[in-house]
Amino acid sequence: MRISFSPQRRDEELVLEKTGNRLSINGELFNFNGLADGDTIKRENIPGEWFAGDVTKTDSEVHIVLTLPHGPNPSESVAFPDPIVVGEDGPIAVPHDKAPVEEIDDVDA
Repeated sequence: MRISFSPQRRDEELVLEKTGNRLSINGELFNFNGLADGDTIKRENIPGEWFAGDVTKTDSEVHIVLTLPHGPNPSESVAFPDPIVVGEDGPIAVPHDKAPVEEIDDVDA
């Protein structure tokens, strides 16, 4: 499975998990087992808000384009993410920036 990303300013989190040709996106399962080589599912025919492009199958590999949420000042790796190739089943590491750490001022009581 090859996943490309289309970055977008959003405060939501993207959690992915792969099982064969099925992809769980934030707990919602999408099954691409029925795709044959050369098949395309147009974006407008895919339910769900996370898809940012068509889903295709080429050379036995499912290609997916997903929206990648990011904060107000994304790092270069999040603003311009490389596609990822996922061979094994399980959770997928999604490009993201660590949440900023809030500094707490010392207060004398």
